[in-house]
Amino acid sequence: MSYPNLLKPLDLGFTTLKNRVLMGSMHTGLEETKDWNRVAEFYAERARGGVALMVTGGMAPNREGGVFPGAAGLFSDEDIANHRVVTERVHAAGGKIAMQILHAGRYAYGPECVAPSPVKSPISPFPPRELDEAGIEKQIADIATAAARAKEAGYDGVEVMGSEGYFINQFLVTHTNKREDRWGGSYENRMRLPIEVVKRVRAAVGPEFIVIYRLSMIDLVPNGSSFDEVIQLAKEIEKAGATILNTGIGWHEARIPTIATSVPRRAFTWVTKKLMGHVSVPVITSNRINTPEVGEAVLAEGCADMISMARPFLADPHFVAKAEAGKAATIAPCIACNQACLDHTFSGKISSCLVNPKACFETELLVEPTSVPKTIAVVGAGPAGLSAALTADERGHQVTLFDKAEEIGGQLNMAKQVPGKEEFWGLVDWYRTMLEESHVTMKLEAEVGADDLVGFDEVIVATGVVPRDPQIEGQDGPNVLSYIDVLRNKAPVGDRVAIVGAGGIGFDVSEFLVTDESPTENLEEWLEEWGVTDPGEHRGGLAPEGPQPEKPARQITLLQRKSEKLGKRLGKTTGWIHRAALAMKDVQMVAGVNYERIDEAGLHVSKGEAREDPTVIKVDTVVLCAGQVSERSLADALEAKGQSVHVIGGADVAAELDAKRAIDQGTRLAASL
Repeated sequence: MSYPNLLKPLDLGFTTLKNRVLMGSMHTGLEETKDWNRVAEFYAERARGGVALMVTGGMAPNREGGVFPGAAGLFSDEDIANHRVVTERVHAAGGKIAMQILHAGRYAYGPECVAPSPVKSPISPFPPRELDEAGIEKQIADIATAAARAKEAGYDGVEVMGSEGYFINQFLVTHTNKREDRWGGSYENRMRLPIEVVKRVRAAVGPEFIVIYRLSMIDLVPNGSSFDEVIQLAKEIEKAGATILNTGIGWHEARIPTIATSVPRRAFTWVTKKLMGHVSVPVITSNRINTPEVGEAVLAEGCADMISMARPFLADPHFVAKAEAGKAATIAPCIACNQACLDHTFSGKISSCLVNPKACFETELLVEPTSVPKTIAVVGAGPAGLSAALTADERGHQVTLFDKAEEIGGQLNMAKQVPGKEEFWGLVDWYRTMLEESHVTMKLEAEVGADDLVGFDEVIVATGVVPRDPQIEGQDGPNVLSYIDVLRNKAPVGDRVAIVGAGGIGFDVSEFLVTDESPTENLEEWLEEWGVTDPGEHRGGLAPEGPQPEKPARQITLLQRKSEKLGKRLGKTTGWIHRAALAMKDVQMVAGVNYERIDEAGLHVSKGEAREDPTVIKVDTVVLCAGQVSERSLADALEAKGQSVHVIGGADVAAELDAKRAIDQGTRLAASL
């Protein structure tokens, strides 16, 4: 397939972008490492991959505006010199790069935070200080100074972060702006700050410099902007000197998912399309665009002049080059899982990517041709084995991959059955494509014993996990199934179900059993389920009637032995989505139980150490999701014969079926052999 709209240059007058793809801003944590070679290599690798323009993670304009204490910014001549290392490397690689200026306002995670009004954010424990006139002037001046420093550091432009509920956005809505002076009250007053910021930024950088303004097009919070206000602001920002308008979707405190895997692809491009024709500068759309086909369709339908993708460039820095070369099937897919990117960011770790562990580790995790080719057996074609086999093959080793199943993918084949996890189909397809492109010898439906592996130079065991035995009396009864029976074998399940175990798999099985048709596959249904409506009709795009989910397909009780809140250990940025989705489907969540027995009546439980309050949960089916244990029998047999063996993935550690750890482990092991 060709991509005429996606690959068409965009003339900005004083400069031309070589295609219509922007790498959107992501906070990676790299700038905070102070390893500028590492930062430069991260961006240069994406420039080599053909993207037209990149935007850095948010740089603070001053200390009080930093997302957290010590957040990176351009505060000194030394900072300018450090950032020049990055811009020069990107330009040498044929790319263009803009620096995002991000003032966090009340979202700043520190006691110095400032805001239009002293309204505390629900996602930070620090109440902000209300700015006076001089304080507002300082913030505007500091943002303009940051832009001038970015130009001095060699950046091709800046992006002014005016969305996602950060500082500038906080001035725009009455939800956070309670002022009665010239910076509050009427909309003309509330939009004074963003307009003044863009005017001063343009004055600081001169005419031939890209100024992107990130505009919140749908706030998804109560008392958010109306769409008439969005249009009014967009026109004023264009007059103030913006080169491009970029789309922001939802505030960080919004209780609606906007980029997680359960959000339909291109779920918000219709919002950007509403602005098209109201301004004459190019408009960028964003959120859950992750293939060239989706990007091309969005542009062909006139939803925007350009698309922004952020995490897809973690998954594959060569996204654009591969699309251009007609090799789109080899683009490693962003599955929007958040596990190694946003979850890392919010845990203070360096971001990476579940699918591509080399992301942000370009200078450390080197996959280089081997000088000593070996014969390598990899047993198990789940995520750990696949990543090890493909990486070893890329280095020039001779690899044979065995699996007892008839298809590759391991546990990914169960994950992809779960409503909201449809992206996993694409991940398995990508692995299949990469195996076809490789020299790996595939042996499926192959039960392998220790004797079959004699003669290989290295053996990698990635045999995964088996379900843990919860040892409940009556668990062999006809009304009891394992999660494998449900997800892989599609065993029939009754109308009333008890699920034993509330880890990631328990939540997945619950989602599978309460859902008939996945709303992730149907945008209208998904918007209705989460209570999203046209911001032209209701402020902030929130439907007045709230979320309207489909009726649950079954009545589910989800139980766990631990007395903590169910789902507490799910992903940092996605756990709330899973909990909210099941709550909307009336799933009963019960913690701190002992499983006494299962019989025809259902599941008998009691509470606490004293086994008090015996209760029978009357259900037709009990599904066991009580965790996993490592499948190590092959590794143990090899070790018993004195053979050296590498054990990775679930076979090494069974905790919570961790594909992120499995792929990282497989890649790093193969890179070191």
